[in-house]
Amino acid sequence: MRSAQAAWERTAVAGRLDVVARLRRLIARDARALADAVGERPGRAPGETAALEILPLLDACRFLEREAVALLAPRKLGSRGRPAWLFGVAAEIRRDPLGVVLVIAPSNYPLFLPGVQIVQALAAGNAVLVKPAPGCVAPMDALLGLLGEAGLPDGLCHLLDASVEAGREAIAAGVDKVVLTGSVATGRRVSADLAEHLTPAVMELSGNDAVFVLPGADPDMAARALAYGVRLNGGATCIAPRRVFADRSLALDLERRLAPLVLNAAPVAVPERIRQQVARLVEEAEAAGCRLIGRPFRAEEPEMAPLLVADAVPELGLLREDIFAPVLSLVPVAGEEDALAASSHCDYALGAAVFGPEKRALALAGRIRAGAVTVNDLIVPTADPRLPFGGRGASGFGTTRGAEGLLEMTALKAVAVRGGRFRPHYDPLGPADSAMMFDYIEAAHGSGGRLPAVKRLVRGLMGRSASRT
Repeated sequence: MRSAQAAWERTAVAGRLDVVARLRRLIARDARALADAVGERPGRAPGETAALEILPLLDACRFLEREAVALLAPRKLGSRGRPAWLFGVAAEIRRDPLGVVLVIAPSNYPLFLPGVQIVQALAAGNAVLVKPAPGCVAPMDALLGLLGEAGLPDGLCHLLDASVEAGREAIAAGVDKVVLTGSVATGRRVSADLAEHLTPAVMELSGNDAVFVLPGADPDMAARALAYGVRLNGGATCIAPRRVFADRSLALDLERRLAPLVLNAAPVAVPERIRQQVARLVEEAEAAGCRLIGRPFRAEEPEMAPLLVADAVPELGLLREDIFAPVLSLVPVAGEEDALAASSHCDYALGAAVFGPEKRALALAGRIRAGAVTVNDLIVPTADPRLPFGGRGASGFGTTRGAEGLLEMTALKAVAVRGGRFRPHYDPLGPADSAMMFDYIEAAHGSGGRLPAVKRLVRGLMGRSASRT
C-alpha cells in the first residue's frame, strides 16, 4: 500500500479528482444496488437509505470535485506581516498526504459516514485501509468495487475484515492516522492502542444531543422535529435529540403535542445490550418521579416503541449517557441560563438544536458547547457537504467532512525560501550590532512603533553585513 500511495501522491490533485468524479457517476448509476448492499435497517422506511446515505455521499464527492484543488494547493504568504528582519524570505504552507489512513467504520450509517472519509483521504493523496463494523462488510465492498471501476489504482484501498483484531493489527502495523466513528468505549480502547505508536486520530464519538425550545418557537414545528429525530434510523443516530430543555411556560404544551406523535410511532428493533441499558435508565427516571409517555417498554422484547420521559432532571443517566434507542427526555427550565446550566451536566457535546425566533436562537447557539448547532431544524442540515462535523468533550475530537475534514487527511509543511545573499545572522555579533538589535526592538515593538526607524535599522544591518563580506 505504501508503494501504491507514493505513486498516488505524485498524481496531480486534478487527476485524483477525476477518479472521484467517475465514482460519483457510478454511485448514481448503481444507487439501488448500493442501497441493497446496505440492507434493511431498523427504523428505515423503504427507500430511506437513498436519502440518508447515498445522496449525501454523492454531494460530498461533488464538493471535492469543486473545491479540493484550491484547498490542497500551496498557500503562499505575502510580505504583509513578515518581520522586517526577515526581508527577502518567501514562505508558503503546503498540505502533504499522510500516507496510509485507517478508517474504522460504524454500523448505524455504514455507507455514508465511512464513504466520505475514504473519498476525502484518497483525494488528499493517501492510501486507505477500511475496517467495517460487524455485519456491514457488503456496502464497503460495493463502494471499493466502484472505486476500482472508477480507475483507482490497485493497492490504494483495502478492505479489512470486521473483527476488532483486524483494526488493532492495522494500528500495530503502523498506519499514519486513524479516523474512527464509534462509541466512547471504542474510542478509549482505540486511543490506548494509538498511544503506543503516537498515531494521530480523528474520533467522531457518540452524543446525547440537547434541544433548546425558546419562547416564541413554533410549538408544532418543534414537536414534529423531535418526533422525527427520535425515530430516525430507529433511534441509532449520533446527533438524534435526547435532551429537550423547554421553558416552563412551553413544556406542558410541547408534551401534549409530542405525546400522540410518540404513541403513534411504530416500534423498531433495538439490540439487547441497549434495551438493558434503557431499562436501567428508565427505572432510575421513574424512581426520580419522571412520567413515561408511550407504549409500555419491556427489555425482554426485541422491539421498542419511542418513549418520552417527562419532568426529567439533568442529573439522570438518560441525560448523561449515549443511548442508541428512541428515547426523548423533556426538562422544564426557567429560561436560557437555567437551560445552559442544566445542559452542562452532560459530557457529550456533539450536536445541538435551538427552536425559537431566529435572532434569539442564533445568540443562544453561539453559547452552546457543541460541534454542530442547527436552528429551527434537526439533523438534516448537518449533511451539507460544505460543513465540517465533529464533537467536543466525550463526543471526540477532530473533524470529518467539509473543507476541514479534507485537511484532516493531510500533514502541514511550512517552506521558507530566502533570496539574495543577505545573511547577517551568520556573522558573530559585535558590540555595535548588539546596540542596534536593542534599538530595533524598541523601534519595532516599543510604544509608538516607529516604522521609518525600523527601516533605517534594517538597512544599516544590511550595510554592516555587506561590508563584512
